[in-house]
Amino acid sequence: MAIDWIGFAYAALLAVGGVVGYTRKGSKISLAAGLTFGSVAGYGAYCVTRDPRNVKISLFSAFLLTIIMGMRFKRSKKLMPAGLVACLSLLMILRLVFMLL
Repeated sequence: MAIDWIGFAYAALLAVGGVVGYTRKGSKISLAAGLTFGSVAGYGAYCVTRDPRNVKISLFSAFLLTIIMGMRFKRSKKLMPAGLVACLSLLMILRLVFMLL
């Protein structure tokens, strides 16, 4: 059973990003979203660790973040944080799809 280190790192990055958004801008929404998506992505990484074919939760959270943050990036044209999270989430989707092949 191989540990999904990339999935756990992605989840930690989301959670830390939410905390940073809260400490820098005082955004409670960033904190809640970061911790929520970080937790869901962490649980998804745990599921992938237990069964490498069980990517549903990880794929769902990465897909949702790609759409949401992609729309925010398109509207704001700011790379941080929307563009970075959208790009990382898209890379995570590609990784998960290739794991299924």
